[in-house]
Amino acid sequence: MKINKMKYTLVVICVLFAGIKISFGQTFNTDAILGMWLTGTGKAAVTIYKDGNKYFGKITWLKNPLDEGKPRIDKNNPDEKKKTDPLMGANILKEFIFAGGDKWEKGTIYDPENGKTYSCKITMVNESKLDVRGFVGISMLGRTQVWIRIPDKK
Repeated sequence: MKINKMKYTLVVICVLFAGIKISFGQTFNTDAILGMWLTGTGKAAVTIYKDGNKYFGKITWLKNPLDEGKPRIDKNNPDEKKKTDPLMGANILKEFIFAGGDKWEKGTIYDPENGKTYSCKITMVNESKLDVRGFVGISMLGRTQVWIRIPDKK
């Protein structure tokens, strides 16, 4: 009889902890990703913003904004018409949707260093750190950068 009561108590405790974890996952702030982030290379900062129900990110700071005294341009873009566009203000994150919990998925990331666009998913590690994973085909065939939040100046 005592063993059954102990098992019952253990099951109740496990269910309570599972319920607490589930409730935290459901209340995650869908807009927690918004703000300015320093990329993993430290060469740029990207401001993530929301348009409708989707999330985008544009370059808002460059470590080296000039190239031979002129604003750095998107010289590696595969679209000839965009090769002279400035990198400052370029949208490199596009069309992300909140996937629940701490994930934003089904978006793309553009790498101005090689002119390629990759499928991408973003995972918020904590309020000041993102894992940004670009990949081709499946997520296992990719690379992750850690982006660090740049605090708002208030």
